[in-house]
Amino acid sequence: MALTDKDEELLALLRLNAREPVAALARKLGLSRTTVQDRLRRLEQQGVITGYRVKLGEAGPRGALRGMITISVEPRRQIEVAKMISRLPEVEVLHTVSGKFDMMAEVKANSPEAIDLVIDRIGQLPGVTEIETAVILSTKLDRR
Repeated sequence: MALTDKDEELLALLRLNAREPVAALARKLGLSRTTVQDRLRRLEQQGVITGYRVKLGEAGPRGALRGMITISVEPRRQIEVAKMISRLPEVEVLHTVSGKFDMMAEVKANSPEAIDLVIDRIGQLPGVTEIETAVILSTKLDRR
């Protein structure tokens, strides 16, 4: 499925503000409101757009710490380890990556102690050989 230039423009506008009214999107794209609605419906049906969500800013709920945990896994155990990590509620996103590590987990917890517990739990999983952690201090850019 190939995206048109207008599809790409529409997606770029939605990345900036997914709550932008369809009429405003249509004006910015130089299309009719109906055409934009049809494009949105098609992009959703094709799985290009899988949902809309609230993204909390710095003024959102306080107390949450975020971190990135990079994980090395024994050969042939990645699927098993990924399933175990996905059961941890603090893990928001789990990626497989190339390079020194095999996976990267984005985690969120309410305190340094809670992050430490998640690190310990991941480090103790069978098949995990090494982990490295970075606590996120601030976000300078997020286009998701």
